[in-house]
Amino acid sequence: MDKKNVTQILNNNSGPGRDEQLYPLVYDNLHLIAEKLYARERKGHTLQPTLLVNEAFMSLVDQDNIDWKGRSHFFAVGAQAIRRILVHHARNKNADKRGGGAHKIDLEEGIAFTPEKDGVVLALDEALEHLAEVHERQAKVVELKFFGGMKMQEIADELGVSIKTVEIDWKVAKAWLKKFLTMDI
Repeated sequence: MDKKNVTQILNNNSGPGRDEQLYPLVYDNLHLIAEKLYARERKGHTLQPTLLVNEAFMSLVDQDNIDWKGRSHFFAVGAQAIRRILVHHARNKNADKRGGGAHKIDLEEGIAFTPEKDGVVLALDEALEHLAEVHERQAKVVELKFFGGMKMQEIADELGVSIKTVEIDWKVAKAWLKKFLTMDI
């Protein structure tokens, strides 16, 4: 992907054909993120990676009030869009708040989004909301890495902090989330 082209297209937010120019440049990256999230998913899941990519892209380009800072900013906002779509899908599939038992969430590899485990997405979303109240940047790091598929350096650049800070935030956030998700409430 040509990073300069993406940034130039994003900065030309009123130009004709912006979305048509942008889509082929970002599609592969968005699809790779979606595929990683579904790597361990059973066949026949109702929300396929391509649909997730298309929904996320449409929600991104429909936002006229964003002052795009570049490619990494686009994918950071994309991570938020992907998270919202997955949470919305999970809520529609599973009205139960947390399900009946402990859920295994592997933040390094992604999680399997089966209808039986849609509560996991809701639990992770709830945990991230609580983490954001305690430490907003750590919650952002998890969102960008887990839902956005961003690398540590990209996250550091997006948040304007050092890579070491991001690595510490990631480590601490994973421990906090593990503790939160295993609590009996």
